[in-house]
Amino acid sequence: MKKILALTMAVAMSLSLIACGGGNNGAASSNKGGASSGTPSSASGSQGGDASSAQPSGGADISVYTNAYFAPFEYYDGTDIAGVDVDVMNMVGEKLGRKVVYTNVEFGTIIDTVSAGKLADVGAAGITITDSRKELVDFSDPYFTSVQYVIYPAGSMTPDGTDGDVSYILWDSLAGKKIGVQADTTGDIYVDMEINAADGDDYDLGRDGVLLKSGAEETRYDSAQLAADAVGAGQVDVVVVDYLPASYIVEKNSGFECAALYYAAGVDGAEAPSPTEEQYAICVTKGQDELLAAINGVLADLGEDGINDLVMKHMGLE
Repeated sequence: MKKILALTMAVAMSLSLIACGGGNNGAASSNKGGASSGTPSSASGSQGGDASSAQPSGGADISVYTNAYFAPFEYYDGTDIAGVDVDVMNMVGEKLGRKVVYTNVEFGTIIDTVSAGKLADVGAAGITITDSRKELVDFSDPYFTSVQYVIYPAGSMTPDGTDGDVSYILWDSLAGKKIGVQADTTGDIYVDMEINAADGDDYDLGRDGVLLKSGAEETRYDSAQLAADAVGAGQVDVVVVDYLPASYIVEKNSGFECAALYYAAGVDGAEAPSPTEEQYAICVTKGQDELLAAINGVLADLGEDGINDLVMKHMGLE
């Protein structure tokens, strides 16, 4: 089946250039409290009851667990959950003639809950496909390719180089820094690995972490915005997060810049500085073949251009 890569790297990086030069919208966002409200929202976006009201797996409704602090893929628009993933799942609901109910939860609970298949049928939260996650849930075709970015106070860091039009900072430049991440995301995984991995240990990295014994420290937050707020408060120095959420935060908050996060030449055999790369997909409870086919059908119908349009819409760049 055709794999959907919603934005080519060139288009994606050009989007980030719009925001990563610095924000222009004044005060920091007020997304306080992390991703733990547990309040479901219907396909139309209006709030429902508490989290227990979501239909169990196999019911008439499609129960979607998400983390609404990962714009532009999911975020709160007033009291409604909106975003790229929400638009996609609403199209799936229309395709199947089923109501879609969204529940905002901590990101780290999504995979296990969808795997159990009792409270959630679907996880849609800019979720990266990994081998360990594939053991627990089934993934749709990938619809977006992302890389890690670093957010920092404007003027506090100087990019180490450029890759075409993209400015990048090397992992080595994070030595000695306090690094904020959104808990359980791939940014968290990468930072933890590069700070703590030693050749031959359980991380199975095949080398020491780039930041091993460098004095770098990691702090986990419920959302990337809370991590960025911690930078503003002087509690951490930088935030590592996927590039579109990084671009969104920099666009919406003054005083920040961001750049792609690259490995130096020679790391893992690379001949030149290189970024991390990961693919997003929507996950479902194993055995939900009809639902998975409908999701893949919607992604195929949208194609690159359709997903690109949704990203631009939710970045406010239409």
